Amino acid sequence: MLGIGITAAVLLFFVVIIFWAISVYNTLVRKRIDCDEGWAQIDVQLTRRYDLIPNLVETVKGYASHESETLEAVIAARTQAVAVPSDAQHAAQKAGAENMLTQALGRLFAVAEAYPDLKANENFLQLQGELVSTEDKIGYARQNYNDKVATYEQARQVFPASVIAGAFNFEKRDYFELEDPAKREAPKVSFN
Repeated sequence: MLGIGITAAVLLFFVVIIFWAISVYNTLVRKRIDCDEGWAQIDVQLTRRYDLIPNLVETVKGYASHESETLEAVIAARTQAVAVPSDAQHAAQKAGAENMLTQALGRLFAVAEAYPDLKANENFLQLQGELVSTEDKIGYARQNYNDKVATYEQARQVFPASVIAGAFNFEKRDYFELEDPAKREAPKVSFN
């Protein structure tokens, strides 16, 4: 009788372990899917950004055609950003390409400041407004994605779930971080 009780206890122990492993596995899968969904939202906004840029460049070109170096830099940065695979596995590469594109767009808007007629152009103002709106949406989507990555990484790395994550190859996800030079630079203070 005692042998049957021990056998039942051991069997029950293994059943509990199996159900626990299945539960952890399913949780990790759900969190990985959440990350993919968050990345898809970033991708939608980046695609919208890419679609706006050629129109913006053409509008500026009509007023500032001799600023070809700046215009070419924007197009080259856009081309490079589009060329990076758009999936969560390439988030760090995508962020680097997006940083270059943001810097090129900053130079483009600096050029536009020198042309009052361009700054007053309705098409330019509309494109600029749409781009600003899209940048805001990218920021929100990026924050949402990074939150989902943090939740996934926490679930993936804590013990004993890390054993299941390692056994079933749940890979690390990178955050999507864009550099904002203004935020990284310390303010300059002068008492002159």
